[in-house]
Amino acid sequence: MTHRDARLTPAGRRLIIECHQHGWKQAHISAAMGISRRCVARRISRHGIEGPAGLGDRSSRPRSSPTKTPPRLEQPVIRTRHREHCSRDEIARRTGLAPRTVPRVLARHGMPLLTRLDPMTGELIRGSKTTTIRYERDRPGELVHMDVTKPDRIPDGGGWRALGNKQSNGSGGSPNQSSATPAAATLAATGRHAAYE
Repeated sequence: MTHRDARLTPAGRRLIIECHQHGWKQAHISAAMGISRRCVARRISRHGIEGPAGLGDRSSRPRSSPTKTPPRLEQPVIRTRHREHCSRDEIARRTGLAPRTVPRVLARHGMPLLTRLDPMTGELIRGSKTTTIRYERDRPGELVHMDVTKPDRIPDGGGWRALGNKQSNGSGGSPNQSSATPAAATLAATGRHAAYE
């Protein structure tokens, strides 16, 4: 796929071929299109060899990567991570590869980072930094959130004091810190939300 500021889109490449077929010289085409003669010659050559398919976008990935880690060396890395959940440095020590090569091999095979795996089972527990599992309710007020922090414990001049109408449910802060206070607030909140239905 061509990027937004590309000089040659597939339509521009077709225009090069049309100009060439109408007898334009490659130097004149390159001057008119604002591209190099070499680029014009390449497009004409590809069209001559491949036909209209030669005008499409191509991957910028190299045809060969001679320094890429061979599969026979990648397999021990994958096996070690899968069986023993080792860090990249430990895998590098065991396999003899460079520590910077190990993450590339793991990423190429879709292996997650150790921080995203459960240490005991090795199962994926975190897909990303933000969770993709969200809960939704059918009706507003079906889920009650209760904040049980004690904001009065922040000393003057320390921490950040939250401003705003956070206790709009009417329960307010209570000097009584027993377990009956949150229970009473929950009953009051559910009674108020039930009145909306």
